[in-house]
Amino acid sequence: MARKKIIAGNWKMNMTPSEAVALIEKLKPLVVTDEADVVFCVPAIDIIPAIEAAKGTNIQIGAENMYFEEKGAFTGEISPAMLVDAGVKYVIIGHSERREYFAETDETVNKKVLKAFEHGLTPIICCGESLTQREQGITIDWIRQQIKIAFLNVTAQQAESAVIAYEPIWAIGTGKVATTEQAQEVCAAIRACIGELYGADTAAAIRIQYGGSVSASSAPELFAQADIDGGLVGGASLKEDFGKIVNYK
Repeated sequence: MARKKIIAGNWKMNMTPSEAVALIEKLKPLVVTDEADVVFCVPAIDIIPAIEAAKGTNIQIGAENMYFEEKGAFTGEISPAMLVDAGVKYVIIGHSERREYFAETDETVNKKVLKAFEHGLTPIICCGESLTQREQGITIDWIRQQIKIAFLNVTAQQAESAVIAYEPIWAIGTGKVATTEQAQEVCAAIRACIGELYGADTAAAIRIQYGGSVSASSAPELFAQADIDGGLVGGASLKEDFGKIVNYK
């Protein structure tokens, strides 16, 4: 069975609650499609108004992060149960900005992945290399390490439902886009790594996104690649152009 594309917007630290509702109202008619799952991953304070605004549409709401404990003395954190109760379906885990600015590691990413599955949330698990790592020729080794640790103790059944987002750090917010060949090469290597861990069926089922300055012009060629199942879109997800990315054909 062909994998259904998944196109997710990562709003990052943008949009107040009222702005979030206004943006969803504007994007609602532009992102209608049966061919892809459409997800808006929004700041925590926007989740509840975003879910209300998206009711009755094909838009699903995701979170940008969560903590790996159920509850407790973790000031400022958000638990998986809170996300589920609010109506969240997806959660981004291990984005490069979380790793760079907030000291997230492969090990904490793994803890969050396991906790997301425990609560029925679909993790969008991020991986990616820096410009130095690409220039040193260690991209595939680096990504394989990130994937192997992220999926530690994850079952094959859980892995099938996961989403992996490959985001070359050097292409996030820079306007630089990996060439189609570079993006496909890494996404194919990720699928091969999942195949080694779980077998061909799981590798064939898992969805792998490309992220990193995806635009309306770059989306059609990227999403046509054999191992790229959609995108994790940053800045362009806050504009009407996101409709063109969703309906890229």
